[in-house]
Amino acid sequence: MLLSVECSVCSQVVPLFDYYNSLLINEKDENDNYVELGDEFILEPNEHFNNLLVNTTYSDVQLPTNVYNKDPGILNGVYMSEALNPIFVDNFQRDPTLTWQYFGSSTGFFRLYPGIKWMPDENGVISFDCRNRGWYIQAATSPKDIIIVVDISGSMKGLLMTIAKHTIITILDTLGENDFVNIIAYNDYVHYVEPCFKGILVQADRDNREHFKQLVDELQAKGVGTVNKAVLESFKILREFREAGQGGLCNQAIMLITDGAVEDYESVFEKYNWPDRKVRVFTYLIGREVTFAQNVKWIACNNKGYYTQISTLADVQENVMEYLHVLSRPMVINHDHDIIWTEAYMDSAVRTLTQSLLLMTTVAMPVFSKKNETRSHGILLGVVGSDVPLRELLKLAPRYKLGVHGYAFLNTNNGYILSHPDLRPLVGDSDALSTVVA
Repeated sequence: MLLSVECSVCSQVVPLFDYYNSLLINEKDENDNYVELGDEFILEPNEHFNNLLVNTTYSDVQLPTNVYNKDPGILNGVYMSEALNPIFVDNFQRDPTLTWQYFGSSTGFFRLYPGIKWMPDENGVISFDCRNRGWYIQAATSPKDIIIVVDISGSMKGLLMTIAKHTIITILDTLGENDFVNIIAYNDYVHYVEPCFKGILVQADRDNREHFKQLVDELQAKGVGTVNKAVLESFKILREFREAGQGGLCNQAIMLITDGAVEDYESVFEKYNWPDRKVRVFTYLIGREVTFAQNVKWIACNNKGYYTQISTLADVQENVMEYLHVLSRPMVINHDHDIIWTEAYMDSAVRTLTQSLLLMTTVAMPVFSKKNETRSHGILLGVVGSDVPLRELLKLAPRYKLGVHGYAFLNTNNGYILSHPDLRPLVGDSDALSTVVA
């Protein structure tokens, strides 16, 4: 019999059941009893999965350290996703070339098949969050043009500036090769963090993102903040790219990061964004001060955006991720089930577990709520995906048609080489992957 309880906070009906938590499986307490959520989970080496200890009968669930494993939303999602288990098993039986299959939830849990034992890092922390992965972000949202506008006035000194920089870096980590970005800092004047990118948007590939991160780290707070000029500049850039048919050609947004806004900025929105509101404005109020909260919230709410307050470094990750849900709503409401293929990568999580190098790509698609009562709300449940070794894709090439010296290679839509006979992956200590063709 399955019992359930209603959460007094959110009125959700939460099933009381155990699931296999990948961190806790096979763990016992001092009395030699299995810990809660850590029942016996048979693991056996499997050659197909690089001799990693796996369970090909069941999937299990991983959660990052900052997500409570018995939160009502988590329990409901895990219970709902139990239905994926027989589907994963059947897929693998019908196609033995399949590797990892998984579902990444918008609430933070990650259901993985085959089930494995997940190990924390040296500090006892599990930092892996499926919502930060490129395959999740790419499937959950459409291509986007983003301008990050950050306040570097004197009031942002100290911890506030540190939080603001971390917020920018976290936003950059949510962007991919199909997105375009620029960063504008403002105090008395408007500053492009990279002067060479003045007045334009650049592709958010790995090189540009890393370059921006280095420049953001050098920002210093001084002067008086005047947000109007920075927002005005941002609207002009986005309008020029939109009218020229450049950029992502889908979503456009301004990310405003500040500790307060006191100017009369309504005229800027009237001239450049109303009534169509083609550009969403997301606002991040930095610090604990709430004096300007209503002003900053007004900016977001009147420009189809989202407002949030970030008081500590620990708040950054969850609060930044909220914008993805807003950008996914039109896609969810229209039920655009686009299937995406990611760029080639060497997954750091798999590399840690298997100690082997294997170039992968991921095929993924979003999962939406189809309930009639919530369909108009545009609720994204998560992303389902599977890893595909590039060597498996190359097997599909018709070698007999290529000639004696012919060979097949794969390119992405952004011009990056996925696979080539002379491709040499270069993986550094940071697990960042770059490739060269010898």
